[in-house]
Amino acid sequence: MTRRMIVPLVFGIVGAAILAGLGTWQVQRLEWKKAILAEISAKIATDPIAIPENPEPDLLNYHAATASGRLDGPEIHVLTGRKREGPGFRVIRALTMADGRRVLADLGFVAEAGKSTARAATDVTIVGNLIWPDETDGFTPAPNLDRNIWFARDTDKMAAHLQTEPVMIAARARTSYDDIIPMPVTVNIPNDHLEYAITWFSLMVIWIGMTAFLLWRIKRADD
Repeated sequence: MTRRMIVPLVFGIVGAAILAGLGTWQVQRLEWKKAILAEISAKIATDPIAIPENPEPDLLNYHAATASGRLDGPEIHVLTGRKREGPGFRVIRALTMADGRRVLADLGFVAEAGKSTARAATDVTIVGNLIWPDETDGFTPAPNLDRNIWFARDTDKMAAHLQTEPVMIAARARTSYDDIIPMPVTVNIPNDHLEYAITWFSLMVIWIGMTAFLLWRIKRADD
């Protein structure tokens, strides 16, 4: 090895170590994300519980639940869409339970043409899942209250608007309204860490190959 080869070799080793570390970190993140998704899946599939008083979102988000009461009052319409159905809205309505507590009920999807349909108050038993959606960010428009169009589910704001607790249950099956298609809670959190790991390890291999080629050219020139 010549003196001119030392610096490229050091850069090659350091760069390969950094890329290997990033790839290993993504593998660790992959296992962490798998554990989270498995926990969520278990909560979705567990036996439904009655909605407790002051439920903790960190513990009960996605948990299967059931609630009986009366759907009444105005609806909230959240802009969305479904394959083969086209654009439409999620229908959120207040559910008043027997003990007087009021929670939000996500009843599902209604086509755009059904937005203006008047739906009567009705007694129901909803089986579904508790959900505290994380759908808003700094780019989410404020709801158009004049047209009753919301652009994301925001539990706190919706609860204040309908005067309910900041608790939402999303129905798994149809309630009394035939035109509303349930949108059950599913695990829709992306898990792309395997692709990221493959990318970093691939870059590591390329880096090592480029370093080896550079060292070969230096050695050849010196010879």
